Amino acid sequence: MKRWLFLVLGLVLTGLGIVGAFVPLMPTTIFLILAAACFTHSSPRLEAWLLDHARFGPTLRAWRENGAIPPRAKALACAGMAFGFLVFFAVVHPGLPLALGVGAALAACAAFVLSRPSGPAAS
Repeated sequence: MKRWLFLVLGLVLTGLGIVGAFVPLMPTTIFLILAAACFTHSSPRLEAWLLDHARFGPTLRAWRENGAIPPRAKALACAGMAFGFLVFFAVVHPGLPLALGVGAALAACAAFVLSRPSGPAAS
């Protein structure tokens, strides 16, 4: 039962990751990192497929081996968070406490992304 749950969750996360590759502001890599973790517990074949994928495999392996995020991915992630905050601010017109809270949460996420090594040589 546990194996099937991880398999279904991995497939759903893979689907979300694929959608994220085409939809602006929707993340891709985090869904695929989580999918690979699910496949570790359910399907070594699907895990290998993700890790060996020509487009996503190198990033997934870098994360798994070193907790690394490539510089381009860091820049895109931080730019996406900043753009998302600007859209939020323009559409919602939040009060100061909400704007500060959302801004602080996004700043904490950006700080985490920027704190990660950029590759094997940086770890």
